[in-house]
Amino acid sequence: MTHYKSNLRDITFDLFDVLGRDAVLGTGPAEDMDRETAEAVLSEMEHLCATRIAEPYAEGDHNPPIYDPQTRTVTIPESTKQAFKQYMDSDWWRLELPEVLGGQETPPSLRWAAMEQILGANPALYMYSAGPKFAQVVHENGTERDQKIAQHMVDRQWGATMILTEPDAGSDVGAGRTRALPQADGTWHIEGVKRFITSGEQDMTENIMHLVLARPHGVEGVGGPGTKGLSLFLVPKYMFDLESGEVFTDQRNGVYATNVEKKMGLKVSATCEMTFGDGAPAVGWLLGEVHDGIAQMFQVIEHARMMVGTKAMATLSTGYLNALEYAKQRVQGADMLTPAKDAPRVTITHHPDVRRSLLTQKSTAEALRLLVLYTASWQDRVWQAAAEGRTDEEAEGVNDLLLPIVKGYGSERAWTTLGTETLQTFGGSGFLQDYPIEQYVRDAKIDTLYEGTTAIQGQDFFFRKIVKDQGRAIGVVSKQIEEFLGSEGPLTDERKLLGRAAEDAALMVGTLTQVLMGAQQNPKDLYKVGLNTSRVLMALGDLVCAWLLIRAGEVAQSQLEGATGAEKDFLAGKIASAQWFARTRLPQLTAERKMLEATTLDAMELPESAF
Repeated sequence: MTHYKSNLRDITFDLFDVLGRDAVLGTGPAEDMDRETAEAVLSEMEHLCATRIAEPYAEGDHNPPIYDPQTRTVTIPESTKQAFKQYMDSDWWRLELPEVLGGQETPPSLRWAAMEQILGANPALYMYSAGPKFAQVVHENGTERDQKIAQHMVDRQWGATMILTEPDAGSDVGAGRTRALPQADGTWHIEGVKRFITSGEQDMTENIMHLVLARPHGVEGVGGPGTKGLSLFLVPKYMFDLESGEVFTDQRNGVYATNVEKKMGLKVSATCEMTFGDGAPAVGWLLGEVHDGIAQMFQVIEHARMMVGTKAMATLSTGYLNALEYAKQRVQGADMLTPAKDAPRVTITHHPDVRRSLLTQKSTAEALRLLVLYTASWQDRVWQAAAEGRTDEEAEGVNDLLLPIVKGYGSERAWTTLGTETLQTFGGSGFLQDYPIEQYVRDAKIDTLYEGTTAIQGQDFFFRKIVKDQGRAIGVVSKQIEEFLGSEGPLTDERKLLGRAAEDAALMVGTLTQVLMGAQQNPKDLYKVGLNTSRVLMALGDLVCAWLLIRAGEVAQSQLEGATGAEKDFLAGKIASAQWFARTRLPQLTAERKMLEATTLDAMELPESAF
């Protein structure tokens, strides 16, 4: 048995019973994918991930990649190499690609349901396998030349990276100083240093295609300050024949890993410092021959943010299931109602606070899964519209709104629940490497940091996805919640809590919007908004998750009559998750609203020396 425990029953329940995703199967671009086929895909993916993919998870943590500063190369552990080969040979990664690139046309909701499993079993492997997926961005934005490169990335299963961050710039991408110099033959030479580059160097693929943001120099009208002055370049590790894709291993391009970070977690993922143009030119091509780098890169970033939220949820889910298994076996203490010294010892699932903790873990993991798949259901609409040659602006807007919640809220809730509840279920044993929890906790922390920290997600959520969008997307989701509350359902107490929480959330957004408008007269009031954007992000995450859980709970209630055995227990558990989450999370939104309304400028006026 490996560390990974999937929850396939919950995945299929959410996909088909709650969100009705079977409606997009067997039609349009998914005409070859019916529900039976979809369930077979999920089952096969579960088997692969719970065995071969999950096997080297701990070994990769204990024996991370080795960096050789002389050759500036990275050697990946052999067990990780074997699992990577198993995954690439399985062709399941083709679920994420369009047919034009040799993929299997698959609705995003089913894709993310499948990818949850590899992200829970061995997330670094998913990241190492990003080359073909990144090729889609190259293909969609590229010239005929770039589309040939994209096809090579898929056919030859190259690795790929997204290269943004610089040592002095950090999250301020627009402050990047890496230069791109035009050459007479139409190529560019890239010069600079980037850091925190996932999968920047490895020895599992014959080539790596780096997608690099750099600032053009020497070209009139481009390369100005800020993010708008950045362009996106394709920079290979090795040069290659453009027509055949044959890699010239004797023609090493001038891009090297000059350091591999020593990290708290996710150690088997080689996070590199990359240096361009040190000693030899780093040759690249301008993607699409247009200077539109930040918009092009955001197509990669948005996929990465969805991936991070899915990874966070998947890690919490397997963490909870490991904790549940331990709690059912761990005998300690007597039942609280039989405190006599000679009372029989019971498993810790008999203790009230352990049950509180388990229900908190269960409901949070299930809420985050629904959040991911609900977001993916909007992506289904975007995907269907694209296949029909049209644009679904409403679906694109709602997806944009939900991504900061998936990434920011999802990663925070998963990390804190793993660290404060899941590990605690194991007691002192959870602190040991005998169980996977301590690695889960370390590996999950990065989810709150990369692809934009939680604070960045909060600012993006409020300023761009609500204010700049003029409330259109949040209005669509709010209307869905209102329509749900206007209908009848069996979880009446939970619906009342949801209604109050929806009012609190609306008042929070309204108050911040008013403060923002008032900042035109009193600019310092803008600080009050900044002090609360993360609060609003988390509150709206709680609201949407509670709504989805209550929907799921009521579906489960409708199916409970006549159910027996394990299915009856599963449905009862879904109802309990909805009730627990609504009763423990939603009342907190009133307190959050009151704290937001009481915000002062004291924190900003405090002298720096007083901290």
